[in-house]
Amino acid sequence: MTTQSEATTPVGQWRDRKRHLWLMGLIVPTAVLVMLPIVWALNQFGWHAAAQVPFWIGPILVYIVLPLLDRRFGPDGENPPDELMERLENDRYYRYCTYSFIPFQYLTLVLGAYLFTAADLSWLGFDGSLGWPAKIGLALSVGMMGGVGINTAHEMGHKKETLERWLSKVTLAQTCYGHFFIEHNRGHHVRVATPEDPASARFGETFWEFLPRSVWGSLKSSWELEAKRLERVGKSKWHWSNDVLNAWAMSVVLYGAILAVFGVAVIPYVLISVVFGFSLLETVNYLEHYGLLRQKTANGRYERCAPEHSWNSDHIVTNLFLYHLQRHSDHHANPTRRYQTLRSMEGAPNLPSGYASMVGLTYFPPLWRKVMDHRVLAHYGGDLTKVNIHPRMRDKVLAKYGHAAAPQ
Repeated sequence: MTTQSEATTPVGQWRDRKRHLWLMGLIVPTAVLVMLPIVWALNQFGWHAAAQVPFWIGPILVYIVLPLLDRRFGPDGENPPDELMERLENDRYYRYCTYSFIPFQYLTLVLGAYLFTAADLSWLGFDGSLGWPAKIGLALSVGMMGGVGINTAHEMGHKKETLERWLSKVTLAQTCYGHFFIEHNRGHHVRVATPEDPASARFGETFWEFLPRSVWGSLKSSWELEAKRLERVGKSKWHWSNDVLNAWAMSVVLYGAILAVFGVAVIPYVLISVVFGFSLLETVNYLEHYGLLRQKTANGRYERCAPEHSWNSDHIVTNLFLYHLQRHSDHHANPTRRYQTLRSMEGAPNLPSGYASMVGLTYFPPLWRKVMDHRVLAHYGGDLTKVNIHPRMRDKVLAKYGHAAAPQ
């Protein structure tokens, strides 16, 4: 896809205008830290009820701020020139932007555990401990950080360097989703946009149906993939080199230490942040391939994954926060390509806004279907035989639109 900027800017003069903006990705793991002076100031003015609101910075960012910014700044409209792709790939600055997410992530996680359990927060202006509204907001904000952290882990986990692959598992430990490292790379990328993929949502399937199917299906798949890998090299599936087990062990050690330091009072904080974190990932999984289906070829195998099998968005603000995750078609075509070189591609279906705007819609099935179902049908020219239809909805969909049954 050639954009206007590519057509008019000589290669020798092209510069990545987002180069320093990628540091915006650090807003997420530092958001709670940044809010603490605001909390203190509000308490100094005697606005104690208002002082609890900044602890909700995570949901405020995801559901309000990012959608508004996407609406204000719109699509990016720029791809890097082909001649500069290798140079961009090898520029280590970009990977340092992702590495720096991790120390702030764990600083915030531990600070959140302290704030959640502390009996005396007079230094913040509170009389005693946090109230439950602030505690819930804090846990959700840390969970939001963990959910975005899964995307940071996703960026590193696709790379070939051992350091990045281990950092991916370290990042996933917060959400207890270490198995994502296996299932996403060796499961989802193989079965994407097929009924066999637990992480590809089906037409008519609500997010609340998809969530348990994807969580359990991905967990089961990752274990089976690792068991088969170890069996091929003559090792037990319980061997320490099982990447599912050693990734889970990181979570056990992490939360065992947090529980030892902060006591059982920290358990609600852990549960809320972990569940919200991985469910945020699953909302993104839900919208990335909703209703899209790879067709079977004459030999009964699925066609190769193409740009038309992923929903994309080029809205610049959410892309800066998610390291170009929304350029999803290029990611599936080139899984090891680094985020700074991912491109908008011709033939890819596009969402009406950025992922942040769409996440909230997934919670309300009637709204989601009103926005998305007609887009799926338009993408396939109304031919339901090309749509990945949820089995429960098959008869209703076929009766409504009057087409022949779609294949399983």
